[in-house]
Order: sequence, then C-alpha cells, then structure tokens
Amino acid sequence: MQSEDVSSGRAYLVQKTRARKASGLDAPAVTGDERLLEQVASEPNLAQALLHVLRNHGAAGVDGKSVEDVVSHAPKLLPLVRRELLKGRYRPGDIRRVWIPKPGGGRRGLGIPNVVDRWVSQAMLLVLEPVFEPTFHESSHGFRPRRGAETALADVRSFLSEGFTWIVSVDLSAFFDRVNHQRLLARMGRRVKDGRVLALVHRMLKAEVVLPDGTKVTTEEGTPQGGPLSPLLSNIVLDEVDGELQRRGLRFVRYADDINVFVRSERSGGRVLDSLTRFLEGRMRLKVNQGKSGVVLPEKSHILGFCFRVGREGTVDVLLSDKTRRRISERIKAMTPRTWGRSVEDLIQGLGVYLKGWMGYFRRCSAAGLWRFHCEDAHLRRRIRAIILCQVGRRPRFLFRHLRGRGVSVGLAARTAWASRGAWERSNRQGMTRAYPNAWFHERLVSLVTEWHRHNPPTQASGQRLLFAP
Repeated sequence: MQSEDVSSGRAYLVQKTRARKASGLDAPAVTGDERLLEQVASEPNLAQALLHVLRNHGAAGVDGKSVEDVVSHAPKLLPLVRRELLKGRYRPGDIRRVWIPKPGGGRRGLGIPNVVDRWVSQAMLLVLEPVFEPTFHESSHGFRPRRGAETALADVRSFLSEGFTWIVSVDLSAFFDRVNHQRLLARMGRRVKDGRVLALVHRMLKAEVVLPDGTKVTTEEGTPQGGPLSPLLSNIVLDEVDGELQRRGLRFVRYADDINVFVRSERSGGRVLDSLTRFLEGRMRLKVNQGKSGVVLPEKSHILGFCFRVGREGTVDVLLSDKTRRRISERIKAMTPRTWGRSVEDLIQGLGVYLKGWMGYFRRCSAAGLWRFHCEDAHLRRRIRAIILCQVGRRPRFLFRHLRGRGVSVGLAARTAWASRGAWERSNRQGMTRAYPNAWFHERLVSLVTEWHRHNPPTQASGQRLLFAP
C-alpha cells in the first residue's frame, strides 16, 4: 500500500511539472523581480522540487517523516505548502544534527532538515540559482551546473602548464558554521528584491539545531550543511573572495570552501597567503586553518584528492595525492580484516561495490599514475590470500590439504603450510599464489587497473588514452 501511495504521489507531481514549461518558469528569474516568491510557491515549481528531493532520498528529519511519506501525501501537502508560503506563515522546523567522521580525523557536523523543509529549500534553489549563477566567477567550480571536479582539474592543469607552479592552498576552518547571516543576506539583496524571499532564507538560517542528546541550540551564524540551498548560499558568500582574487589579477581555482591560488614563486605565494588570510579573517569574519594552509609544489598538493607532476615540456600529469593514497590503503585494510568471519565471496562482493565507486571518481588520474593502481591491486590480492589462509589454515595439515586440493605440488604446499612465519608472510609464498593466482582474482574481484582502462578507452585517432573520460 505504501509503494502504491508513493507511486500515485509521484504521478501527481509529474503531472504538475508538465505545466512548468508552459508557465514560463524554465526561463531564468529576472533580477529585481519583486514577485520571486510566487515563482517559488507555484505548483509546477513545488512539484519539480519534491521530485528532486525524492531522487536524492535522504534521511528523515526531527519530525521522523521520510521522503516517501511526504511524496505519498503530495496531493494534500502541495496546496497547503503553497498557501503557507504565499501567506508568510511557513516556518521551518528544527534541524537534526548528526556527526560524521572526517577522513583526516575529527568530526563534521551535518544538519538534516525535515523533508518538507528540504522540499521548500529545493523550490527556492530552482528559482534562485538562475538568478545568481551568471554572476559567479568562472574559476568557481563547486556545486554549480555543468561544473565540477572535471572543470576544476582542467583549470589546474592549464595554470600549471603556464608556469604557475607554486600553489597557495587555503583551508577554511568550519566554514559552514561561520557564515555571517547579515553579510549573506546583504549580498543576496543586491539581486533579490523580493523581501519575502530574503525573510524566508533568514528564517531557514535561524532554525534551531537539535543535537544527538536532544539539546536545542539557537543558530547565530552558519548555514545548515545538508540542505539543498546550502551550496548556493556558500557560493554567494565566497563569490566575494573570487572578486577579490580577480581584482588582484590572480589565477585561482575554488571548489566550495577549498581555495587554491597559483603563483610563480614560493616567495610570492607567501605574500598571497598572508594577505588573503587577513582578508578572510578581517573582512569576511572567517577562520583560516593555519595547519592545513600553506604554499606547496604540485607534487605535494591535495586538490580534490589529486596532486600533479609538471613535465619539462609543460605537460601535467594528474596523480593520486599522498592523502588519498593513505585513505584508500586504510579503507582497504579496514574492509579486509584478518579475522573476517564470513565467506570470501561476501568480502569480494563488498569490495567490488566500493572499488567501482572509488574509481568512478579517481578515473581522472593520468596514465602515468597507473603503477599506483597496480600496487593497490597486488596488495589487495595479498590481503585476501591472507584471509583465506587464516580461514582454512588454523592447522598446518588443514592448509596443506587445501592447497593440494587447489592443485599445488606437494613440496610447495608443505613449505607454505609448515612455514614458521605468520599469515602475512605465507600469503605471498608460491603455495598460496599458485592456489589463488591473479587469474582467479580477475574472474571475481574488481581491478582498479581494469576499471581505469574501462573509463579511459583509447582514442580512435591516435591510440592515446584520454586523460578524462567523457
């Protein structure tokens, strides 16, 4: 019954969105339009927004209502939400705070609004994004239509090939928690003349946060990292930084709150870092993380998970950064414990899902970085051999019988089974590599090298492999 309700709700929303193009809402909103709220609260726009929320799934907020619950009641809720918005009676609910571990240590606070609040935020995003998008700098790549890691890395390679081979990396500490509300609303007010929309954004920013222990905290600054509107608001705030960097004539790449400026020398990089820190902390009231900011060479950088190597002729290779290499090694180690208690098939299946997703992003590495994927593949095969050895070889005679059953000769099986070393050393002995050769893994386990080649097929013209998959 629940699935039928969701299907009927989805069908209702799809029918409403068909009127979107006919109503002219696909055209960008006009700067200075004092009736933006009518566009936000229109039935086609609200229907389109809820379909976006449905596609993104997401957890329930403080009220416990799931996305499916809201969609199943869309025929009743949509007119109600529309009426509340137009009459100015809509009030956002509390935001549920959850803590997620950061890859480099520590925790990141994630705010989960109620589904209805995410719905309204998405409806606002559909109208406000066309207003602000044309004003953003071309070197801003995060959370923007038709931009992302692909375009950001292309800019990085372009600047490095031009000789700007020192990178000023600026890390903002807890940026989403430090956004000044008044500065944000003032910048929005330059292009949004409908005061009702600004008031609605202000109420969303002021929504109380419910901590995991149930404590409620009032919000004096910051944007809820987790709502659909937060990325756009962050770009509106940091567009001021982009304008300052452009005014100084600097080459830079910004992806959300990660700022990288490209200069020709370490000395000029130090000057840029000092002056930019003063600007961010003094004028914008943000905090620069001094421990994670600095002036580095391309080989020591960490931009979107990559570092870079500049050749003598200006060629630029995209490689895994040191931090990314440590992260995947730690992740693989965590996923392949020596005490794995289930079947190896379950282990390999779980690894396959993770490795395919991981390579879906890091396929952007150049062919020069393939050796690293070969190393990771070999290391992973050895870890799985060690797990198999621990599962079947608690007694040397058990391991000996197992290896013999896998077609290993008596001598190799005996030298592996009765070796005095531990499981890790024996996992690389000929007895184990003969019993479980690379070909055995190729039939079952996702290979990073194979995945890279799949994402980067050779071009028909030159036979050279593409740097980025299309």
